Order: sequence, then C-alpha cells, then structure tokens
Amino acid sequence: MTNTTGKMFKVTSFGTSHGKALGAVIDGCPANLELNEEDIQKELDKRKPGTSALTTSRKEKDRVEILSGVFEGKTDGTPICGIVYNTNQKSKDYSEIKNTPRPGHGDYCWIEKYENYNYNGGGRGSGRVTIGHVIGGAIAKKLLTEYGIKVISHVVQIGDIMAHSTDITKLEENINKNPVRCGDLEAAKAMEELILSKKQEGDSIGGIVETIAIGVPAGLGEPVFGKLDADLAKILMGIGSVKGVEIGFGFDVATSSASEINDEFYYDDNNEVETKTNSSGGILGGMSNSMPIISRIAVKPTPSISKIQDTINMKKHENTTIEIKGRHDPCICPRITAVAESATAIVLTDHMIQSGFIHPNNINK
Repeated sequence: MTNTTGKMFKVTSFGTSHGKALGAVIDGCPANLELNEEDIQKELDKRKPGTSALTTSRKEKDRVEILSGVFEGKTDGTPICGIVYNTNQKSKDYSEIKNTPRPGHGDYCWIEKYENYNYNGGGRGSGRVTIGHVIGGAIAKKLLTEYGIKVISHVVQIGDIMAHSTDITKLEENINKNPVRCGDLEAAKAMEELILSKKQEGDSIGGIVETIAIGVPAGLGEPVFGKLDADLAKILMGIGSVKGVEIGFGFDVATSSASEINDEFYYDDNNEVETKTNSSGGILGGMSNSMPIISRIAVKPTPSISKIQDTINMKKHENTTIEIKGRHDPCICPRITAVAESATAIVLTDHMIQSGFIHPNNINK
C-alpha cells in the first residue's frame, strides 16, 4: 500500500478514521523554517468536522501535536511528525456493514484486495485520513510563503449552482465569511440552502473546488516525465471522492480553437514576461510560466446517505439492502478546500526544491 507522496519533499500519511490517531511524517523540509503547532492547526481547523450544519456532526478538535523535526522553534532538517488523536469515534455505527459493502465506497475493493479490512468508518479509506495531507500541506504552505507563493482553494459550484463574482483580491476574505467557503457570497447562500435540503432528504450533493496558486516562478516541472500539471493532477485525483481534474481551461479546450485559447506573451511595465490570458492555467509544456496556477476538481456526493440502497451480503452470498447510519457530510466540498490547498502546496514545494528555488538543506542558503 502506497502512503507516501513526493520526491524531495515527502509526505507519509498514517492512521485510520476510528483508530487511535492519524497524522503525517514530512521528510525533506529544509532547516530553519520557523514552525509551530499553530501553523498547522489553522489549516486543520479548515477541514475539521462539526463546524457547521453543512458538515458531519462528529465532534473532533483535531488538535495537532508535533513530535519531532522542530528545535528551538525552527525546523532542523530531520523528519517532522505531526499527530492528531481521535476522540469521538463511534465504531458501533459500522458493525452492521461488516459484510455489506456500501454503494459508492471502496469497501468491496478493499475486501477483495486485502481481505483484512478495517470497516470502522472506512478505516484507511476514510476522508478523515486527509488530516495527513493537511499536516504536510500546512508545512508546505508555510515554506512557500517564505518565497512569496500563496495557495487558495474555494468552492465554485455545488450541484447546478455556480459562483460568478469571485474577486481574487477579496477571495480569501469572502470564503471565510460563509460555511460553504465560496468567494461569491450570493451564490454561497443558494449553495448552503441546496446542501441543507439534501441533508434533510437523507441525501448528499457534489460540486467543484478551484485552487489558485499565485507567485509561482517560471520553470517548475519537467517537459516530459515529471510535468508539473501531471503531478498536480495525480495528487488531486488521489483525494477521496475526486472524480475529475482540470488545469486552466481543462475540458473546454476540446471545443475551442487555438486562436481563442493561446496565451499571448508581452512585457509588462517592469519588463517582466506576462501573458494576456491564462487559458493554460499557469502551466505550458509541463512547466510553470509564472502566471497563476489554476486547477479544479470535481467532487462526488458523499456516498454515505441514509436512503435505503441495494447491496450484497458477502458472507451469505445474497442480495440485500443497506441503510447507512452514523454521521456524514451532506457535501464534502467545503472541507475538501483545505485538502486541495494542501495537496497543491505539497507538489509545488516538492518542485521548488527539485528545481533549485529552495535549497534542500537550509532555507538560509
């Protein structure tokens, strides 16, 4: 089972939804980055459960503890281990589904592949394991900030409701004003109503999350294997419930002509190279071109719903039905924004080190 991502900045995730704890080990973070638990906590707070009516009612403080890798307030170049202890598990909610795989979940695949499957909360396959993503991403974001790079994720669509006015200068301010984490405050109200209506029906709804990375220098990524957009697509697609990834115009390029979407170059007033448009989403030929890197992920509805669904009983080898109990999000999108930010930051940090923009041993060099 693969639990590590990255070449030089590596994040290894560990733990299960209903186990003792979850966390991550980050290897390859250079020394002398100022880092404390609050740097990580503020990112974890974006994805923790029980923060609004739009999320699962499971109450977890998700307080992080740094076990290693920091000395006198700074990273020392050794592996950083961050851990979060589970405190509000209700494993009995899952005992009835031990032999009946839930539709839309990976239960059946886990049983077929590993046989010994921790079905409590989905075990290692639970969305709760993204705590490891966020711990690694928080450190990556702190490191990127040192080099003038900012990463922001926001919800741009829930069901058929789309955000329209998303002023980049007010984006971060606006997404903190509503539980949907949408930059369009009017659309956010309609999105919230839709999510709550699905919750009332015992159902769930999907959506689209966009991530923007600003301040990325030109030259990250490789032209053949190791393309920056390929690595971003891989880590974003690896987030649970993500079923599609776009960079820039994405699938809209299929219905466009080159004259419409080619990003034309020019020198700005500071003699810096810019492009008139950003159809490519900040990546050309597998490499960053210094424009904002824009990606979008399609997030499916939470598969755990209270409606009765058809399934099988693998022990009795017969068809049956299932009614899923427990505490689940009626929409994953608001909480997945923190994970998308983290995943993007991890890849950008890895490539910043690979390309020589960040010294692998010491940020002061």
